Amino acid sequence: MGNATTQGQLQLLVQRGDQTDRRLDDHEGRLDSLERGRWPLPAIGALTGLAGLVAGVAPLISR
Repeated sequence: MGNATTQGQLQLLVQRGDQTDRRLDDHEGRLDSLERGRWPLPAIGALTGLAGLVAGVAPLISR
């Protein structure tokens, strides 16, 4: 009887481990999609710098 109880508990642990693995895979996929959709910080800095340059040079050109 003790062997059957131990086997049942092991099966439950394996099932929970499988569920956890599936959830981790799902979360990993979600994080990957979020990371792909965001802009890298250096690109934003470069665009901001370029916009500042254009804004600074525009009055000089219009004279």
